Amino acid sequence: MVKAKKFVLTKHFVGEPKPGDLTLVEFDLPELKDGEILVQAEYLSVDPYMRPYSARFPIGTTMIGGQVAKIIKSKNPKFPVDKRIVGYLGWTTHSVLNPDDPNPDILNMKPYIISGIMDDLPVSFALGMAGMPGNTAYFGLTEICQPKAGETLVVSGAAGAVGSHVGQIGKILGMKVIGIAGSDAKCQWLVNQLKFDHAINYKTEDVSTALKKAAPDGVDCYFDNVGGEISSTVIYQMRLRGRVSICGSISSYNADMTALPKATIVQLGMIFTEIKMEGFMVTRWNDRWMEAIQKNVAWIREGKLISRETVTEGFENMFKAFTGMLKGENFGKAIVKV
Repeated sequence: MVKAKKFVLTKHFVGEPKPGDLTLVEFDLPELKDGEILVQAEYLSVDPYMRPYSARFPIGTTMIGGQVAKIIKSKNPKFPVDKRIVGYLGWTTHSVLNPDDPNPDILNMKPYIISGIMDDLPVSFALGMAGMPGNTAYFGLTEICQPKAGETLVVSGAAGAVGSHVGQIGKILGMKVIGIAGSDAKCQWLVNQLKFDHAINYKTEDVSTALKKAAPDGVDCYFDNVGGEISSTVIYQMRLRGRVSICGSISSYNADMTALPKATIVQLGMIFTEIKMEGFMVTRWNDRWMEAIQKNVAWIREGKLISRETVTEGFENMFKAFTGMLKGENFGKAIVKV
């Protein structure tokens, strides 16, 4: 019998996640029933959404998250042994599941086989540019911001999995792209490797002053990953009928949600420039999921998208990778190799 391991939510996160909030446990896997498969995780994802989203689940839940897993046993002819799937199965080394279950995971998405979609690419890309973060970047920018060539795009959290992807799509579409990140090394990577037009280190520069210099005529599109004062600053420098796509608010994820810090009032800035601001969850486009993956994979193959991964070795180091990602220690996509 296969011995499996998983991280279980022991306490809901309060402030910065602490090691005692999760417990690593061993468990026995059940025998397969007809229609089920047994998968073994190869790569697991750590993403910012896990921090606030986990509060929706009761104590004792397997910590949420996506993974690339290899099918090692199968009683489902559509999911044969040795194929790899992407599924939101949580922080677990092994899973028994029925991939035809109508509601098999937290994102209400069925696991899908990646073989044939991206055979020439590393399988870990299915957790990044060729997966949920890539779809988030693609739909969040193209559908909500409706970008046009020649416009100016600002991306916060620009060196992360989604932000770095958004900026590169902006360049593909002929936009002027300005990234906001938290270190000189990240800013240099954005400009030198990803070909952003400008990058602002919010920890050492005054964002307002730097943005006025980089975009003297104002900002047309803002892809917001961080919220807080940075976002308020950008909104006050937007052009007439600018568009804001709200993907995340990582600056507040560790805050007490009953006593959030006050931010600059943005309504006046929005009224007089007639800005449109819209939040989204990428699951809105579940029915078009493969459309975005195919588009992103094509751009990767053409050399128009550069993927960078920050890889942590060992399933036991999931929590370390998770908290490091929340602190911005990663370049690009943060993943764990089992």
